Amino acid sequence: MLEEWLTGPRGRGNAPRPKDIVQSVSRALKLMDIIGSEPGLTVKQMARRLQLNSTTAYHLIRTMVYEGYLIRDDLGNYAIGPAIADRYRDLARALRGPDELPIALRRAVVESGYSHFLARFVGGRVCVTAVAEGPHSPWLEELVPGFDEGAHATALGKAMLAMLEPHRRDRYLRESGMRKFTEDTLTDPAVLEADLASGRKRGMQIEIGQYRPGVACAAVGVIEDGEEVTDYLALGVALPIRDFMHSAKQIRTSLHAHAEIIRNLAKGTAPEAG
Repeated sequence: MLEEWLTGPRGRGNAPRPKDIVQSVSRALKLMDIIGSEPGLTVKQMARRLQLNSTTAYHLIRTMVYEGYLIRDDLGNYAIGPAIADRYRDLARALRGPDELPIALRRAVVESGYSHFLARFVGGRVCVTAVAEGPHSPWLEELVPGFDEGAHATALGKAMLAMLEPHRRDRYLRESGMRKFTEDTLTDPAVLEADLASGRKRGMQIEIGQYRPGVACAAVGVIEDGEEVTDYLALGVALPIRDFMHSAKQIRTSLHAHAEIIRNLAKGTAPEAG
């Protein structure tokens, strides 16, 4: 339950730090974080960042190279290996749900030309679970399956947060923080609360330049009354601000229409093709 996910100190996962944590596994994962943000490091550089002696770091790194999670170039520098791409594909496949959902998402793109996204609660966090890119939307390289940051700054995240009870929403924001992505990002919980209330009255949550300058996003709830919080689902669209300002009502109508289709698919009640 979300109540449990949001209590107690924890890492990026949905559980508190275990008393019997396996240090070698923890170090390997921390190493992936380091290499992901600083590709091209040497063994000595990685050892310093992990606070390990070079011999221990070398054994760890050599194992990860063997398994394909790191690669070594001719100069002795290391970078992320191809096995990570395999795990990412596994993640995207696990998150997206029934095959019909991404198909429905692509249909929304074909009709509008704009990128569409789905989100759920995964591990207690708002997580993008499916993406269909549109030719008329700016490329948002971070908004891919698995992205779980910035719920307060994206319309998709706001649509998910709006489904929570106030005390759960407050706890979520305290746990995740309210990072400032742009000058327009809402970083005050009270201001965000008022913004969510406006979105409910409007019939869709929006953000204009709050996540990325020049980009607007709109989103609606797809499943808002699931038996578990993890059943909740939201549909969003991203487009240039100028396009959104000219077609906000049409965007809302389109989102609700496609949300109904996706809701039926997700619940297994979609009508058969005639």
